[in-house]
Amino acid sequence: MKIIDAHFHLFPSRPDTDADVRAVGHENSADHLLACHRELGVIHGVVMGNGSIGPEAHRYPPQFSYCVGLDSQFLRSHDIREALPQVEEHLGRSSCVGVKLYPGYNAVYVSDPMYAPVYALARKYRKPVAVHMGMTAMSGARLKYSHPLTLDEVAADWPDVQFVMCHFGNPFLADAAAVLEKNPNVAADLSGLLEGITDLDRYFAVQAGYVAQRRLWMEYVCHWEKFLFGTDFPGVNVGNYIEFIRRLVPREHHQAVFFDNANRIYQLGL
Repeated sequence: MKIIDAHFHLFPSRPDTDADVRAVGHENSADHLLACHRELGVIHGVVMGNGSIGPEAHRYPPQFSYCVGLDSQFLRSHDIREALPQVEEHLGRSSCVGVKLYPGYNAVYVSDPMYAPVYALARKYRKPVAVHMGMTAMSGARLKYSHPLTLDEVAADWPDVQFVMCHFGNPFLADAAAVLEKNPNVAADLSGLLEGITDLDRYFAVQAGYVAQRRLWMEYVCHWEKFLFGTDFPGVNVGNYIEFIRRLVPREHHQAVFFDNANRIYQLGL
C-alpha cells in the first residue's frame, strides 16, 4: 500500500532534538527519514513548517512538499502583515502545498482579523490551511485557542478555503467531529494521537475505551474522504504509528486515509 505522511516536522540538528529523535528509533536527518519512508512504503510527505519563513529555509527533497508555518517562534518577533509577501512567495511554489497555523502555541484565535490576509492568499492560490487543534505539547500553551470549535467560525466565514484540522482536535473528539460534519471545507489529519514508541497490543487493551471513542466519532462523521494519515514525526516512530492507524481505521478505508485523501486535498498529483 502506498502511503502519504500528510503531517510531519523536520528540525535542525541540536543535541536535545537529536536525542529526542533517537529515543523514537530514528536519526534526525532528512536522508534517514527518506530511507525509512522507502522501507515502509511512504512515497511522499508534507512537512509542517516551523521557525523561519524565509524561502531559503524551505528547500526539501522532491519526495517532500511543505506547508509554510506561522508558529509562535515566528510570531513572537514578526508582524504577520510584514510576512505576507513571503507567505505569498511560498504559495506560488509548486512544492509549497499550504499554510500551517499554530493556535494554542500562539495565544490568538484563528478567527482573529490578523489571519484574514492569510486566508485570502490561501483562497487566491487554492491551497489548504492546516491548523493545529487540540492538545499541545507544552504546558505553557493555551488550549482555549486550539479548541476545534474555534475553527468552525473560520470555516463558515471562508467557505472557499480548504482547512485541515490537525490531530483530529484530540482529545476534543465530539466537537471536532461536529466541525467536520458541518463544514464541507474542513478535513482532519490523524497525526499526533500517540507519542514515542507504543506497545500497541497493550495500548489497545488498556485504552480500549478511548480507542472506542475515537472510532465512534470518526464513524459519526461518516465521511472517510475527510481523514488523512499523518505521523507528527519526530514525536513518534514512523513504522509503529503506521501500524497504529492501520488498527484504528477500518481496513476498507485504508486506501482513502493513507493515500487518496492527502493526494487530493494537498493537490500532490501522485
